[in-house]
Amino acid sequence: MPAVSPTRGSPRALSGLLPFLRPYRGRIALAGLFLVLAAAATLVFPVALRGLIDQGLVEPGHGERLVALRGHFFELFGVAVALGLFSAARFYSVSWLGERVTADLRSAVYAHVLRQSPEFFETTRTGEVLSRLTTDTTLVQTVVGSSFSLGLRNVVMGAGALVVLVYTHPYVMSLVIAAVLLVVVPAALFGRRVRRLSRASQDRVADSSAIAAEVLNAIPVVQSYTGEAREAHRFAEATDHAFRTGVRRTRARAVLVAFIIIANAALVLWGLYQGAQAVMAGSLSAGQLGQAALYVIIFAGAVAVLGEVYGDLLRAAGATERLMELLASRSPVAPPLHPVAAPATRRGSAVALHGVTFHYPSRPAQPSLRDIELEVAPGETVALVGPSGAGKSTVFSLLLRFYDPSAGAIAIDGVPVQQRDLQELRSRIGLVAQEPVVFSTSALENIRYGRPEASDAEVVAAARAAYAHEFISELPEGYATFLGERGVRLSGGQRQRIAIARAMLKNPPLLLLDEATSALDAESERVVQAALASAMRDRTTLVIAHRLATVQQADRIVVLDQGRIVEQGPHEALVAAGGVYARLAALQLLD
Repeated sequence: MPAVSPTRGSPRALSGLLPFLRPYRGRIALAGLFLVLAAAATLVFPVALRGLIDQGLVEPGHGERLVALRGHFFELFGVAVALGLFSAARFYSVSWLGERVTADLRSAVYAHVLRQSPEFFETTRTGEVLSRLTTDTTLVQTVVGSSFSLGLRNVVMGAGALVVLVYTHPYVMSLVIAAVLLVVVPAALFGRRVRRLSRASQDRVADSSAIAAEVLNAIPVVQSYTGEAREAHRFAEATDHAFRTGVRRTRARAVLVAFIIIANAALVLWGLYQGAQAVMAGSLSAGQLGQAALYVIIFAGAVAVLGEVYGDLLRAAGATERLMELLASRSPVAPPLHPVAAPATRRGSAVALHGVTFHYPSRPAQPSLRDIELEVAPGETVALVGPSGAGKSTVFSLLLRFYDPSAGAIAIDGVPVQQRDLQELRSRIGLVAQEPVVFSTSALENIRYGRPEASDAEVVAAARAAYAHEFISELPEGYATFLGERGVRLSGGQRQRIAIARAMLKNPPLLLLDEATSALDAESERVVQAALASAMRDRTTLVIAHRLATVQQADRIVVLDQGRIVEQGPHEALVAAGGVYARLAALQLLD
């Protein structure tokens, strides 16, 4: 759904929700009908009460009065039944809308975040995103599913009561309206402070959520450095900051509520005093006074409820602003308007980097790659080696188009990556990262993530090829075994083989291996190297390698240092050259 740029600083920020409400116009109309009918039933009640007082209680004639009394009580009961049914229908309709719109909003925000480039996550913490997905959307649900319809209902009732009172007592109600303005204007001005504090309170809650998410994802490190007390104290400080901000918001809102209630009570009492004087003067019947009193109470109650609803709207406006800011963010890696399809390949993809220079957005003054020229033929295996920070992983990120180069061009199979559909480009690239990712699901589904439509037999075949079948079969429930969050029930080598099986199942023409055997013991490395040798056949493979055993199997070795290609060639020639590669090889051969 498209993002709407909200107006900051007022409930008009809620206009950002309009694209999410539009698909349910029929439901909204139905809810509005029930809302009007419920309000109308409430406004009819004083009229029925007036008839009860003037005709059922005051008029002489005991027998006739008893019959009239029964009739008026049945009328009142009928009004109550109508009010109950219409109110229940309104409550169900708006609650459904609240749940549906919140679910759509949450899904839209999550899907939008998933499409962001890694640059987005360099500046936005995961906990901040989670806070917006949970806390902020819950506030929006409160408004859409409750507060907003309650506010509209009270607007209708208050307006209806005001119209009746102006019609029956124009002079008195003109004074009441003037007095109401004296209530509403200060309340609106003070409401701005409540809204600012609401936004600040939500930001502080997001800060504490971000801290918790970061620490919980690094529990082994925290505990190994005995940082539990420090992290608990840091979280407690963030939570206490959120508490203090929330208290300021609550205090401001409490003052606003107290002002509205006291001012409305004064209006009600003043209206009743004027009505009592009219009854004593004989210009008003007792039934008319009762009717007027109820309308004044309805009007004053509506104004008081609107004050409460306004506070909810202010909080939801802050939440909506934060969500719309998230939806308004645009990934710098934009898909092409007219993507170019890549040709079919038989022996792997051709890769070409011409004059590629790249700066990470967070480090604009420091180039990670400098004028890279590299061509990889279909079916060739190329090892990228070099010291830490040389730019090896950056090459992988650019091939996957997580970023676009600052200068130069990258083409795969002869088509520039900027001209290819992102989904199509990445579907033809398999990645095995140095830190393997295992999802909180079964072993079967973890491997099938590489190709969701694959059959169970194909998953098992990929596991066998990655030498993962044996240890998976020994798990309590075999391939159906739940592997725990981030695969905590597996060893590092087992997680790595799951990741390799996933890439094998995908069967892409271009394979990127980021030191895929780094977490394996000697025996596992031997069998997985054999599996990788089979997987690399008839496809292009780029390998980031730190072990000579991996490097020596490559057709060509490309040596990077400080973002530049300084050497390339076979192992023996590079060792004989006595350059950067020879030095790295000597360090690894010390054992």
